[in-house]
Amino acid sequence: MKVLTPLVLASAASAHTIFSSLEVNGVNQGLGEGVRVPTYNGPIEDVTSASIACNGSPNTVTSTSKVITVQAGTNVTAIWRYMLSTTGDSRADVMDSSHKGPTIAYLKKVNNAATDSGVGNGWFKIQQDGMDSSGVWGTERVINGKGRHSIKVPECIAPGQYLLRAEMIALHAAGNYPGAQFYMECAQLNVVGGTGAKTPSTVSFPGAYSGSDPGVKINIYWPPVTSYTVPGPSVFTC
Repeated sequence: MKVLTPLVLASAASAHTIFSSLEVNGVNQGLGEGVRVPTYNGPIEDVTSASIACNGSPNTVTSTSKVITVQAGTNVTAIWRYMLSTTGDSRADVMDSSHKGPTIAYLKKVNNAATDSGVGNGWFKIQQDGMDSSGVWGTERVINGKGRHSIKVPECIAPGQYLLRAEMIALHAAGNYPGAQFYMECAQLNVVGGTGAKTPSTVSFPGAYSGSDPGVKINIYWPPVTSYTVPGPSVFTC
């Protein structure tokens, strides 16, 4: 049985991350501008907590009045950084490399993106990146890619205001529940140009994840992981 070394345990205990800004059309919208960032970079571990929607207690989340206009059918980029004060984009500036797991993104249509809490039904998944056939995780691709998490906004959704929930799940301590570390923040979007041709099925936060899900409770060290099921619903497609 493989065990964690003291070095890995130390890095796992101290390394966190924040979705700190959103890039649209190659332009970064600014730190915390249109993204509800926390003052602390710690994870949420209770999937039944209201904080699993857009972060929250025990973290303090800062509100923002900005709603970012995004063209349906285009890609936006969530920028992840270790802390709000982090200015670099090296691997260590994003998240510790021991934090292996999936990247995920959801949207929720709302009346007012600046005020909606995000808690409850209405969420649909638009992106996921788990573990590929080479054993490389989605979080590793973001860490190695300077903290850039690319997300396509579907062209077939209705125009209007949405919350964008970008998430990275760290599974280094997920052999028991609670143990998986959920890092997520919500950006406030005004989606324009959507056709409204399809209406996605939706899930709730909390509710979409269970502590017993195979993608939430998993030992990624032993036995060796050969496949991985990303938690939550399937990805909505047009």
